[in-house]
Amino acid sequence: MAILDDTVNLLDHSELTLRPDTGRTIIRPFVPQDPSDYANPGRSRPQRITERVLALSDTEVAQTLERLLDTMSGRLRSAEQFLLKRFDEVNGSVIADCACSDQRKQLIAAYFCAEYSFEAAALFNPSMIRHLKQPRLPDGRAQFVMSLRGVGEGHVSSVTFRTGLWSEASGFEIDTPSDEGSLLRLDSTEGQGDDEIAHLVAADDRPVSEMVIFPTTPSQRQGIEDMRLVIFEDPDAEPQIYGTYTAYDGRDARPEMMHRDAGKQLTFRRLKGRFATGKGMALFPRKVGGQYMMLSRQDQENVWLLWSDDLYQWEKGIKLLEPAEPWEFIQLGNCGSPIEIEEGWLVITHAVGVVRSYSMGACVLDREDPTKVIARMRSPLLRPATVGGRDGYVPNVVYSCGGMVHDGTLLLPFAVADSVTRFASIPLERLLAAMEWQR
Repeated sequence: MAILDDTVNLLDHSELTLRPDTGRTIIRPFVPQDPSDYANPGRSRPQRITERVLALSDTEVAQTLERLLDTMSGRLRSAEQFLLKRFDEVNGSVIADCACSDQRKQLIAAYFCAEYSFEAAALFNPSMIRHLKQPRLPDGRAQFVMSLRGVGEGHVSSVTFRTGLWSEASGFEIDTPSDEGSLLRLDSTEGQGDDEIAHLVAADDRPVSEMVIFPTTPSQRQGIEDMRLVIFEDPDAEPQIYGTYTAYDGRDARPEMMHRDAGKQLTFRRLKGRFATGKGMALFPRKVGGQYMMLSRQDQENVWLLWSDDLYQWEKGIKLLEPAEPWEFIQLGNCGSPIEIEEGWLVITHAVGVVRSYSMGACVLDREDPTKVIARMRSPLLRPATVGGRDGYVPNVVYSCGGMVHDGTLLLPFAVADSVTRFASIPLERLLAAMEWQR
């Protein structure tokens, strides 16, 4: 196959851009504390706040609560019920157990909440999978779900979602989400420390585009970064949704995995083992040769292939792909999970070159033996300069956490300058023709 000197014009770009929206918020837990030198073990700061509310007259409580609910009405559905649930969370744990009127409960709870604009600063690093319940509409359009990294106050990263459609005729369409985000609720935990498994529950009546996964566990304190979604297929079970991501506590980063079951529960746990240390871990969508397989940027320079009998324990791996071209000389990594196509496993890559410029490329692995790279792009598929990537929070960056294939076309969402998200597509035939194949 002919190799093109420059392949950046192969993509069909959409005019659609997803930008950060300061108006989209969640109400998250907030518990003020005293500085350690001023702590009062017998009467904590939350307790003092509660006592001040309890000392208010009924009229003062009613007036203060009325103003609060009027402010919250445009951004929080069923605010009264939300506040009552929050009171139940803090009563007897954060504050001394107390009995009072519903109005006073709601007002006390409001002092232990904070409104947070979860995508105020950036909305980027998207991952895309087919919609499990209805991947194709009757008119042929693909229906998909996307995860995105939202960054808000304090540079805290959370995961937000969008749903949308694509067809060759109409291009990309993204469903407009409401302003209100629905924060997943911590339902239970098991184990301790590195063995802790957290179970979170989504609201029953909320669309996916309102769901927000905000840092919940100590390992996620400063952010949940770059979730890579994959639908895992098992001939003996229903398809399952997994998402690998980087948990960051403000000092250390570690790989973790989300699993969503058939209901509304999501489970989060650490990935372990000698090779569960790198960023960018991305699960293959099925077992290969009876083994789970994963891609990883293990050493922050090369793409690695990992395999295991245990989905959460990774002890074996090899270096799969090394930098070879000038646009890859600093670093090479996978974007999302491999995509199974007729020719093998399609892997979208990112690479770092001069002035720490992130570009994107692609390669193909052998379907039966993914240790073999059978095709590879020698020129970038996407450079930041071609899509305005010099302007943004982190200049000279294009990046993705995964696309999908529909009717022989790769659908590729990608981030620009760690700020916004854009979209492109390319027929597989055109993409594969731009690769150098091993004879």
